[in-house]
Amino acid sequence: MKKITSLLLCGFGLATSAANAADLLSVYREAAGYDAQFAAARASLDAGREKLPQGRSGLMPTIGVGANTTWNDTEATSRTTPPVTREAEYNSHGWTATLTQPLFRWQNWAAYKQGELAAAVAEAQFAAARQDLMVRVSQAYFDVLLAQETAATAAAQKTAITQQLESAKRNFEVGTATITDTHEAQARFDLAVATEIAAQSDLIVKRQALQTLIGKDPEMLKALRSGAQITRPQPDDMATWAATAETGNLSVAQAQAALEIADQEIGKQRAGHYPTLDLVATYGKSGTGYSSSTGSGVDSKATTVGVQLAVPIFAGGYVASKDREAVALREKALADFHNARRQAALGARQAYLGVSSGLSQVKAYEAAVASSQSALESNKVGYDVGVRINIDVLNAQSQLFDTRQKLAKARFDTLIAQLKLKQAAGNLTEDDLVAINALLD
Repeated sequence: MKKITSLLLCGFGLATSAANAADLLSVYREAAGYDAQFAAARASLDAGREKLPQGRSGLMPTIGVGANTTWNDTEATSRTTPPVTREAEYNSHGWTATLTQPLFRWQNWAAYKQGELAAAVAEAQFAAARQDLMVRVSQAYFDVLLAQETAATAAAQKTAITQQLESAKRNFEVGTATITDTHEAQARFDLAVATEIAAQSDLIVKRQALQTLIGKDPEMLKALRSGAQITRPQPDDMATWAATAETGNLSVAQAQAALEIADQEIGKQRAGHYPTLDLVATYGKSGTGYSSSTGSGVDSKATTVGVQLAVPIFAGGYVASKDREAVALREKALADFHNARRQAALGARQAYLGVSSGLSQVKAYEAAVASSQSALESNKVGYDVGVRINIDVLNAQSQLFDTRQKLAKARFDTLIAQLKLKQAAGNLTEDDLVAINALLD
C-alpha cells in the first residue's frame, strides 16, 4: 500500500511540475520586460518620437524676453572758456519681449517633414526589434529543448551500452563470446560517458543563454509534443513570399524612410539660396533714473510689428557644397534601399527553403527512426541467437539515437525557419508564437 501511495504522489508531483512548466509564450513575455537589447530599442523609440515635435518647432512662433539694468556715472566737460563740467549719476533699465513667426522658411518645412519620417523610422526600428526578440527567444528556447534531448539521448545511449557491455562480459565468461566483444562494448561505453558529459555542459550553456534573456533560469520548459504536425507556409509559394518581403520587410521600410529623408535634405540645403520672411513683434519698456543734472527721470515703452525679409547673396560656396553633399547622400540612400529590398527577398527565399527542406527532413527522419528501431530489435534477436555480433548491436543503437537526435533538431530548425520567414516578410506577430506554443506538450 505504501508503494502504491508513493507512486501516486510521484505521479502527482510530475503532473504539477508539468503544469507549472514555462512555455514559449510566457518566456517571450518575460524577455520583453527584461532583455536589455529590447529595453534599449524601447528607449530609442521614445527618443525617435521626439523628432516630430522637434521638426514641428521650426514652423511655430518663438517668444523671448530680455531685460537689462545699468548704473551710469558720467562726467561731461564743455570746450568753452572757462570749461563747464557736468556730472550725472543715474540708473537705466528696461525689458523687451519679442515674438517671431516664420512666414516663409523652406528649410524649416523640410525639417518638419524629416521629423515625421524620422519618427516613422523609429517605429519601424522598434517593430523590427520586437520581431528580432521573438526569433531570439524562440531560438534560445529550442536550443534548451534540443540540449535537453541531446543529454537525455546520451544518458539513454550510455544505459543501453552498459547493458550490452554487461551482456558481453557474461557471454565471455561462459565462453559464448570473444574478448573482442567486451573490448568493443567498453570502448563504446567510454565514448558514451564522454558524450554525456559534453551534452550536460552544453545544456548548462544553453540554459544560461536563455537566462540572459529572461533574468532567471526556468526549472522546466514545455517540450515539443511528440508527433506534432508542422504545417507548410501559406501561401506555399516562394516567389510570393519574396515579393511580400520586398515591400513589407521592416528593414525595407526603414531604408525607404531614409531615402525620403534624403530627398527632403536636398530641398532643405537648396533652401539656403531662398529668401526668408518672418513676422516680428516686440514690446518693451525702459526707464532712466533720476539725474541731478537734469532734475528728472524718463520712462518709455514701445511696441513694434513688422515683417523681416532676408535675401542670401553669397556664403563662400558653403550652400552649394551642402547641396552637392545632399545629392550624393541621396544616391547612397537609394542604393541602400535597393540593397535592403534584395536582401529581404533573399532572406525570404532562404527561410522558405529552410521550412520546405525542414519539413522534408522531418518526414524522412521519422521514417528513419522507425527503420532504425526495427533494425536494432532485429540485431538484438540476431545477437541472442548467435547470428549477429556485439558490434552490430552497438552500431544499431548508435544509429537509432543519432537519428532521433537529428529528428529533434530538424523539427526545431523548421519552426525557427517559419518564424524567420514571417520576419523576412515583415508580418511576424505574437500570434505566430501562440501557434507554435500550441504544439508544446
